[in-house]
Amino acid sequence: MRFYKAFATSICALLFFIAQSKGQSEVLYNGEVKLIGKDVELLTDSDSSIGLSEAVSSKSFVKSDKEFPNLSISPNSYWIRFKIRDADLKSLSIILLQPTIDHVEFFQLDSQNRIIQSNISGTRLPYAARLIDNQSYVYNIKQDGEEVANFYLKVHSGKQLILPIYIGTRDQIQKITISRDMLFGVYVGIIVTMLLYNLFIYSTVQDKNYLYYVVYLFFVLLTQASLEGYLFRFVTPDYPLLSDALIYLASAFLGLSALEFAKNFLASKRLMPRLHKWSYVFWGIYGLTIILYFTGNSNASYLLILIAAMLSAFFVLFLAIKVVLLGSRSARFFLFAWSLFILCVVIYVLKDLNILPYNMFTNSALLLGSSLEALLISFALADKINVYKKEKEESQEATLNALKENERIVLEQNIVLERKVIERTEELVETNHALSKTLEDLKEAQSQLVDSEKMAGLGQLTAGIAHEINNPINFVTSNIKPLELDILDLDTVIKMYEDLDPEQELKPQIANIESFKKQIDIVFVREEIKSLLSGIGEGARRTAEIIRSLKNFSRLDENDTKPVDLNEGISSTLVLVKNTFPDQMQVIREFGNLPLVECLPGKINQVFMNLITNAVHAIKSKEPKDDKGLLTIKTWEEGSDVKISIKDSGTGMPDEVKQKIFEPFFTTKDVGEGTGLGLSIVFRIIENHGGNIDVITKLNQGTEFIITLPINSK
Repeated sequence: MRFYKAFATSICALLFFIAQSKGQSEVLYNGEVKLIGKDVELLTDSDSSIGLSEAVSSKSFVKSDKEFPNLSISPNSYWIRFKIRDADLKSLSIILLQPTIDHVEFFQLDSQNRIIQSNISGTRLPYAARLIDNQSYVYNIKQDGEEVANFYLKVHSGKQLILPIYIGTRDQIQKITISRDMLFGVYVGIIVTMLLYNLFIYSTVQDKNYLYYVVYLFFVLLTQASLEGYLFRFVTPDYPLLSDALIYLASAFLGLSALEFAKNFLASKRLMPRLHKWSYVFWGIYGLTIILYFTGNSNASYLLILIAAMLSAFFVLFLAIKVVLLGSRSARFFLFAWSLFILCVVIYVLKDLNILPYNMFTNSALLLGSSLEALLISFALADKINVYKKEKEESQEATLNALKENERIVLEQNIVLERKVIERTEELVETNHALSKTLEDLKEAQSQLVDSEKMAGLGQLTAGIAHEINNPINFVTSNIKPLELDILDLDTVIKMYEDLDPEQELKPQIANIESFKKQIDIVFVREEIKSLLSGIGEGARRTAEIIRSLKNFSRLDENDTKPVDLNEGISSTLVLVKNTFPDQMQVIREFGNLPLVECLPGKINQVFMNLITNAVHAIKSKEPKDDKGLLTIKTWEEGSDVKISIKDSGTGMPDEVKQKIFEPFFTTKDVGEGTGLGLSIVFRIIENHGGNIDVITKLNQGTEFIITLPINSK
């Protein structure tokens, strides 16, 4: 019985071992690189909840029937297991040639399912998490004394999930990675060369087609570098999320840049306006792919990118065919290049959609297609330059013919023009002669008016001088007669002293003289003489002051500038026009300590006289007449200038009058009281001295003229 029980137990164990080993075949390494897609088993983990221990004990694995297992675009996770037998396991390596997998867990187990080595990496983990420095997933097999090793991989991706798994010696696997690096390096060289070449052409010809193409090539390079894993490996190894996002973003912008380049190159807006408008639908589709990615729907985003890529490619193909039918030569080159590219895109997309098998050709279709397209499109753009050159030559020829025609017309017109010029010249000569005569008449009239203004000022000046000199002269004249009488009395007294006779008694003679002195009041006579002489002296002094003021004011004809005391000039002017002041008018002088100013003194004095007489006239004109007038004159130094303010409390003026006061012949005085040239002459004199004059006025409150003169003449 015991024998039968032992035999039965052995049979059951053997059957269990056969059942366990039936679904998991061993991979035997034969010395060559081997693709083991048909030797692996797959387990779907729909909610990513299956751990290693559960996977090891699971009986739900299904054996793959394809060399390149294609798990499509799915949110599921997948377990892959396989067994390798070789006497020298430690010399072998495994490579998973799919750089864009989000999450990869690798486990090597011994025959007792104990972990020998493990690793977790992927595009959403830092690049440093990888065991081997490569954009693909490379694992060196460890050997623990056994000839058989079990391997489990758990993969998850938001993109197309294809599993090209190879085994080989480490040198063989390294050759695979190096050959892929060299192939991509050649591709990068082609794209960068085309990019720089077209960028140079754009900088030369400034054609937007080249700029659009440069942008397109940039996104081609960025997309391929992202899909092949080189961007993550060399540029963003510490930023896995950014690297993963760039796969989606670069793919979307690649589609848009290709679309915009094609539209611009084919001039669809001009040639196919309706079809051109439909192109903006793809902006919405690609925009939706970006939104889907950032909202966590990476699988849907990637699938929509593939669909949009195919649809936009065929849209551009249809657009190119329509433009070619319109006779565009450059569009033919574009159509040929785009057709090849579309063929490669379709092959690549059909591979991802699991319609075409995965192999080196289908996996490299985009690299091949974009390389050929870059070269052929460059030829199309170069042909466009030839078209531009031909159009330019035709344009130049047309321009030359137009210039010749214009030259002929110009020659004919010149003859007509010369005849008209002669006729017009004769008319202009006659007109010029008439204008010259009119100008001379105007100058003569202006000169007469200026002389009239000067004569008016001279008359006013003469009246003032006569009035001012008359008072002291009358004072002197009225004192002469009393002085003569007093001197005669003194002379009589002196005569009486001279006639004294020393031989006669002196006392009666002296008494007689004293009696006469009392009679004439000798003390009064002396005081009166002093008073009369003082009055005569005061009259002479005032006369001398008037003469000095007149001398200072009368330098009207001097033509050379000289240093002048402006305060003295103002004082002299006030003396000469004092007779025009109203009885109750008050003059306030606030003279500052001024330096000598280089100017024409006679001209400046004329300015002072005109402004002061105008101020006096304004004060006299203000109602009521018995109102006390106020004339304030200030002078001060300000920087390199001196300023003179002449302010009155007269009638003031409205703004419309203020705007015109310096215009020739403008006056607000009654007819016969002024020529309207006074302030015009004032303005011209100040302007000729390099100064300026400002007016501050308010109706019924008065006017202030502020003169600014440079200390040194300009």
